[in-house]
Amino acid sequence: MARPLRIEYPGAFYHVTARGNEQKDIFKSKREREKFLFYLEVATERYGAVIHAYCLMSNHYHLMLETPQGNLSQIMKHINSSYTTYYNVKRKRAGHLLQGRYKAILVEADAYATELSRYIHLNPVKAGIAEKPEDYPWMSYHSYTGDASVPGWLRTDFILGYFGKREVTARKKYRQFVHDFIKAEYKNPLQQTVASTILGSPEFVCEIQDRHLGRIKADRDLPALREITCKLSPDKIMQAVDRFFPADTRLAAKVGIFLCHRYSGAKLKAIGEQFSLSESGVTQASKRFGQLIEKDKKLREMVKGLGESLNLSIV
Repeated sequence: MARPLRIEYPGAFYHVTARGNEQKDIFKSKREREKFLFYLEVATERYGAVIHAYCLMSNHYHLMLETPQGNLSQIMKHINSSYTTYYNVKRKRAGHLLQGRYKAILVEADAYATELSRYIHLNPVKAGIAEKPEDYPWMSYHSYTGDASVPGWLRTDFILGYFGKREVTARKKYRQFVHDFIKAEYKNPLQQTVASTILGSPEFVCEIQDRHLGRIKADRDLPALREITCKLSPDKIMQAVDRFFPADTRLAAKVGIFLCHRYSGAKLKAIGEQFSLSESGVTQASKRFGQLIEKDKKLREMVKGLGESLNLSIV
């Protein structure tokens, strides 16, 4: 299984889900759901997580959370490991409770936070478990509408702020916002996700690419990264390379292979055809050049300068 691409930075928003192994239930009792919520509370206290919304279904859960400290992996390790240990001890079982790794989608909050919260709160309705969200107790919807108190570890003011300055008005408008899509054809906002990793406008995706993805090597274990960076074509890379190394075509080819392999969205076969190499030849040439610039400081600085012209961070 390919490793998921994790983009972590202070202030990031995420939609996070995890499912039971083999689609089996992970919550079978009220006490188990309460225990999971307790681990969410601990995550806010110990790791600074900000929980904006949640929904606990029988065999999976949804979270919308914010990471002021840029530590999503740490937060999710605590939540999933703690609950798995508790569940296994309680149920006298061993082994994995959750199916693979959790799925985290980076979200442009201003553009999608309200819509995502509605998607989370309509999960029981769309799954046919409840006729309306008021009928399903295990989610944050009730704290948003004022039907239940807001626990200290749950933040509702951020999303409600989009619906008005007065709390009573905002809660009423939010309830209507959710109810408007109970019977309507509802398009899942997550279907607009780029590379199963980022949900946001094209400008947001480009900003994330420029600020955070250049430092992540686009290797074969991170296909999502290659998909996000697909706009950086080999032709665009080679145009920049030729400008930087006009008098040394041999060096230009080596740099081009290295950058196209690591930072373009092109497949190995296409890169190989451009440079008259086999797929394994591309990989080996890229690896050799990577080792070379680790030793040659002057050349490394030149390549870093080239990378900056392409909005890449070469490390």
